[in-house]
Parts: sequence; structure tokens; C-alpha cells
Amino acid sequence: MVGITTRWGISRSAFWRCAITIVAIAVAAGSVDLRPASAQKRGLVQFPARPKAPAQPGTGVLGGPPKAGTNEQMLVRAGEVNYDYTNERVSAVGNVQIYYNGSALEADQVIYDQKTKRLHAEGHIRLQEPDGKITHAEIIDLSDDFRDGFIDSLRLELPEQTRVAANRADRSSGNVTVLQSGVYTACEACKDDPRKPPKWQVKAARIIHDQGEKMLYFEDARLEFFGVPLAWLPYFSMPDPSEKRKSGFLIPSYSSGTNYGFAFTVPYYFALAPSYDATVTPMITTQQGPLLKGEFRQRLLNGSYQIRGSGIFQLDRKAFADSGDLPGDRDFRGHVDSAGQFRLTDKWVWGWDGTLITDKSYFQDYGLYKVQQQTNLLISTPDYVVSQAYLQGRGERSFFDMRAMYFYGFSSVDEQKRIPVIHPVIDHDYTVKQPVFGGELAFRSNLTSLSREAAFFDAVTQSAVNDRTCLAPTADPALAQTLRNNCLLRGFPGVYSRFSDEASWRRTIVDSYGQMFTPFASVRGDFADVQVHPDPGVSSYMNTGQSDVVRFMPTVGLEYRYPFVNVQSWGTQIIEPIAQFIARPNETGINSLPNEDSQSLIFDASNLFRINKYAGWDRVEGGGRLNAGVSYTAQFNRGGYVNAVFGQSYHLFGQNSFAIGGPTNTGLNSGLDTDVSDYVGRLAYQPNSTFTFSSQFRFDQNDFSLQRTEFQGTANIERWSTTFLYGHYAAQPALGFLTTREGVQGSAKFKVLPNWQVFGGAMYDLQGQVISAASFGVGYIDDCIILAVNYSKQYAYNSNATYNDALMFQLSLRTIGGNVVSQGLSSASGGVTAPGFTTALPTALH
Repeated sequence: MVGITTRWGISRSAFWRCAITIVAIAVAAGSVDLRPASAQKRGLVQFPARPKAPAQPGTGVLGGPPKAGTNEQMLVRAGEVNYDYTNERVSAVGNVQIYYNGSALEADQVIYDQKTKRLHAEGHIRLQEPDGKITHAEIIDLSDDFRDGFIDSLRLELPEQTRVAANRADRSSGNVTVLQSGVYTACEACKDDPRKPPKWQVKAARIIHDQGEKMLYFEDARLEFFGVPLAWLPYFSMPDPSEKRKSGFLIPSYSSGTNYGFAFTVPYYFALAPSYDATVTPMITTQQGPLLKGEFRQRLLNGSYQIRGSGIFQLDRKAFADSGDLPGDRDFRGHVDSAGQFRLTDKWVWGWDGTLITDKSYFQDYGLYKVQQQTNLLISTPDYVVSQAYLQGRGERSFFDMRAMYFYGFSSVDEQKRIPVIHPVIDHDYTVKQPVFGGELAFRSNLTSLSREAAFFDAVTQSAVNDRTCLAPTADPALAQTLRNNCLLRGFPGVYSRFSDEASWRRTIVDSYGQMFTPFASVRGDFADVQVHPDPGVSSYMNTGQSDVVRFMPTVGLEYRYPFVNVQSWGTQIIEPIAQFIARPNETGINSLPNEDSQSLIFDASNLFRINKYAGWDRVEGGGRLNAGVSYTAQFNRGGYVNAVFGQSYHLFGQNSFAIGGPTNTGLNSGLDTDVSDYVGRLAYQPNSTFTFSSQFRFDQNDFSLQRTEFQGTANIERWSTTFLYGHYAAQPALGFLTTREGVQGSAKFKVLPNWQVFGGAMYDLQGQVISAASFGVGYIDDCIILAVNYSKQYAYNSNATYNDALMFQLSLRTIGGNVVSQGLSSASGGVTAPGFTTALPTALH
């Protein structure tokens, strides 16, 4: 094997004559060192390794002999070289390898004709170009600069592991290849039988590959699945698989709806520039006319943003009219939304996410969902959209977040005047890096400012639901107590601004016996300006008018832990008694400050030892308290563990904050509203990576009856994957839950074959004895195709007890694209109440 380097301005024919002659001499001699000058100077024997495709697509191809005056290097290897002086032909025979300008050509024989200036290669040809494209053929005939020519028995390997085969290919203009009777696929050939048809392929009379435009054009094409033709297209085009962004039509989609009929959507993508693009999507409906959607995206040096919008002038506005509320009864319906985020520094970002919409049912009526599941098989309408602007920063031991928010509800019971506007909410956390008195000193602060136009009352009794007492409250003082007993004030009318700041310190001390003592202390201050509008009934819950409220809450306490460790041959056990004593004054301002962020309170083992068990800032736990419990952990040597926690909380002195619910009854019926709380426990068991079990319990402190129970388990056994959840929640009349809530949810996925799987799940309300949601389907997925069918039945919370049934089909072909077709089946009244809990169901392939 001989390396030839040329740096002189000689003709192509002269170069090939000299090159092949030298190679012939080298082969005869058996050992001749012809290396680049730089290699000779170093005294190293070097042959270039087989070239690899560069990271970025190149523009050069194997262009024959070097052009005069260039510094390009070429390496020619062959087992035998023959020169025909009469016919002026030079032939290299036997494992011919030519490396030039980032390309590589391999063949059994290469012949160069000096008269016609054509290069002819035969036998097991493999041509790899700088852009990663690999061509296999039996015969290649090219011009001397490799610009034009033809290829017989072509098999082409394109980027992204795609393949093209043809009986003959003609190349013209240097970058256009026309494949006669071509076949295109992105599927691997069957290992057991390479002659077996791939899972899908496109056969066409002609496939035109324009390397300049990075496009593939198919003429008289038919789409085959497992060798069976299923679709015919006279003409279609697609970007070259190596092209990430290309203007053109995207995969069309089909949908149908009761009120807009059949709809056909054909998106068009504009690759305007490397940093920005646009998509225009007309949606033609049979009953309401055309709906136009559009999107513009741009990436800048320090961030990116996007703008989306849609609109339609409805032909039949009465089709969306509903009894009472008529959100869709209008000529024009549409929306505009935008989102963006930009970096200020490496630690600070700012951004926004905003939506303007003509009415609350527009997204649902036309299936224009801003939020959808990643699987694309189940698309669900969100409960609301939030428009916000924010500024966020992160430090080594600090965090800052400031945002203003506007919520827009989609439910039929949502009234915008009862939904708050946040302007703004600011959170800041900072932990001092250096120890202070041997412990950790941290600061937290929050600023919340919000407003609401009208009061939001929520019924907690059946009579209030029946006679709509909470929807039309009265200012009659004689009925004030009736309103207070039947309704909660979920949201006050007016303006509320509060600033809270807290400094906390804690230190853990371990003595010589292994006992852990953690003293802690904190001081918190709240300063609020409250302006409550005198809406009817509001004065029954809190003082109306303007008031300034100041609240301080100092806290001191001590936490004690004494872990006992026992080591056995099978593993390690740890038993840890825990006691936590907290002393602080009574909570103030319970009925003076609105409760906006602390309405949710669930007492369980996860917050048993939390100093303040409220979720937000508007409520703060007061009075003396002792939290006590025990933790047990067993860690097995062969994997797996068991963890259990059991404990109780005791109110020692002062006022029990959880016994005073305030306008929202937060804390009542929670298990903390008595001097001796309910018992709480947690048990988790994971024997191995196959099974996982966890549970939460709350037992009544008097008779040990179950007040709250949750069991959850997962199993992954070979081809099975299952999850199970059971929940049981006792009645909480003070919060509006008048009866026991109980339900079960399960899901399963089974791989019938390596690429085939069936999946399904259901949620069952044990109290109402109804299936509140269900989904099941079957799917096939591999490296080149996804095919799935899914049926779902979902409870509709934004209407009067209806079920929405949908059948969804998904087909995705790698590199070509895919589509999801959703067909609504029915929307019938179910006559049931909403279940007590909801969780997501498996509806797609993962």
C-alpha cells in the first residue's frame, strides 16, 4: 500500500499516469515509502485512517483527481495496477481504496479513461461522502471530477440511518441524483432474512435527491407496510434526513367534532432563518368554515420567545350555545399566546407566558389545547391558563423569584371576578455560608399582593348546594350565621398586600452516646395592608374596610433523636425515637388576614415533625406543641429496605391554631384540631427493584378508626408493568366533604412481544360505584415506526356529570412524520357525582 501526495499544478491525466505508474513500481518492489514530506521528516510510517464524516454536513464529494494548483492530498491503494498505453487507460484492481478530500471510494476495480475523462468503478462499491452519506453499488460511471454520472444497482445509506435503493441512479449538476424505481425506508433490514420487506417503505417510480436543496422528491409513490401497499401518492416531498429545518408542508391531520363537523389540517413550515421560523396551519371545518393557526419562534443570543395565535369567523355561532352560559355564541373566536425567557447573567433570567382568549370554551370546542401529554395519544384540556411575567435568580446558597400572574379559568363555574390577580408575589431564600454559633442561619421572605373583584363562597352543606345560598349571599344580619354555617369564604373581595420575613437558626449536636440534640429558634414578622370590600355576607367572616395588620411569631424549640443501630448477617436495622418540643405564643390575625395560600392542610407522617404545618404564609402555627414518634429502617444486604414511621402531636399550651379554622375552616377535621392529635403512620417496603409498596395512615386518637388511608404499589415483572392506588378518606363536614370518599385506580402494561404491548387503566369510585375514568389500547413501537390505538373515557368536570369518549389512532414513521387522529364517540350524561380523587391514567406508549 502506497501513500501519494501531490502539491503540484499538473493535469489530471498526467497526475493519474504518474500516480498509477508509481503504485505499480511500489507493488512490484514490495516496500516503497512514499509519504507526505512532513511524515518523512519525522521518520514515521503513517497511513491515514479511514476517514470519518465531520460533525457538520460538508459540501465536497469524491471529485476525482486533485485539481491543478490545489493542496489537496490523495491516497490510492490497490493490489494490482495496469496501464494500457494504446487505449490510454489506467486500471487499479483488487481491493481498491481511494481517499480524497474527506471522501472514500472502495471497489474491486477502478478504471480511468484519459480520452473520455470518465472514471469507472465496478464490484462491491462503497462511496462515503463527507456529509456521512454512504453509497453502495455494483457499477459507477462518473466524470473525472465526479460531478456527473450514473450508478447501477444503487443502495444509498443517508444520515439518520435511512436507506435508499434503486436499479439505476443518474447524477447531474453535481448535486442532483435521480433514482429510477427507487425505494426509501428508515427501518433496519431483517437480520434473519435481509430479503424480507422492511416494516415500511416508500416505493416510487423516481426519487430525486437534491443535495443543494436538501430535499427528496417522490413521483408515483406508494407506501407499503410489511410489503403490502396501503397508500398511493402521485407526488410528495420531504426534507433530506440530514436537514433539521426545511420549509414545506408538514403531515396533515384529521379530526371531527359534534359542533364543527369534519376538519382537515395542513400545516406549512417556514424555515426563515437559522434563528427563527414560522408555521401557518389552516384548519378547514365542514360546518364552521376555515380556522387559521400560526406560530412564530425566534432564538436570540440570550434567550428565545414564541408567539402563537388562532382565529375563526364561525358560520354557525348557535352550534356552541349552551343553556345559561353562551361562551361560544359569537361570530369571531380566537386566541393569542406568547412565551419567552432570556438570560440577564449566568444566574438571572426573566421571562413571560401569556394568553389572551375570546372565551373559556374555545380551546375545548376546537381541540386547540395549549397543554398536552408528551405521548400525544391523550390530549386533555387544562383547567386554566396562567399569564405571568417573572424574574428569577439563583446563587450558591440563595434563591429569588418574582412574578405577576393572571389566571383564566376554563370551567363553566369559573367567574373571572372571583379569581385573584397576583401583582406580584416575591420569594427570597438565603442561607449564610459560614456557621453562626456553630449552626446554620437562614433567612426567608415573601411579598404577596393580590386583588379580587368579588367574593368567592364555597358550599359545605347539601342544603347550600340545593338552594344556591353561597352563590347569592345576603347582607341580612339575621341570616349571617346561616351563611357562616353553610359556606366558606374561599376568596375575599378587595386588595391584600403582605410582607413576611423570617430568620431561623438550628444546630445539631451529637454527644458521646450518639444522641442527637438539635436546638432551633426563629423569629417571623408579617406586615399587611388589607382592604376588604363590603360584599354581601363578607362581614360574617372578616372585618370589611381598610386595616393594617402586624403579626410577630417567635419560636424556640429542641429536637431529640437517638438512633439505635443493630447489624446482623442479613443487614442493618435502625430504630430512632424522635421528640420535638416547640414553644411560641398564640397565632394572631386569624380573622383579620385573608387565607389565600394556606387552605390545603393534610396531616400525615410527612409533616409530623414540621415546625409549621401550614402550606403557605397566610397562616402560622401558634402555641406550645410536642411532636413525638419513632422511625424504623431495615436495610438488607442483598438489596431492598423497609421504612416505617409512627407518631402523634400534642398541643401543650396556648391556643391551638388548627382548632380555629378562620374563613376557610383550614385545620378543622384535620386531626390536629384537638389537644391530642390523631395518630399518623407511614410504611414503605421495597424488597427489590421489581416491587415497591408504600402506604399512609391516619387513625382517630379516640377509637383508632381509620380517617385517611392510601396504599400504592408498583410492580415490574419481566414483561408486566403495573401500578395500583387505593384511597379512603373519612368525611370532613367542616370542609364540605359530607360523606366518605373511597376509590381505587390501577393501570397495567404488558409486552406481548418485544415490540407489541397492550396497556390500560381505570379509576373506580367505590362510594358512587361508577367508573370515573378508563383507558385501554394496543401499540407497536420500534426504531422506525409507532402504531397505536387507544380508547379513553374521561369524566368531564366542567359540565354537569358527562362522560367524554374518544378513540385515538397514532401512526408515526421515523424521518417522514406522524399523526394522531382523534374521534369523539359520545358525550352522554352519566348522572354521577365527581369522584373524591383523581390521578392520571396510562394512555400511551412510554
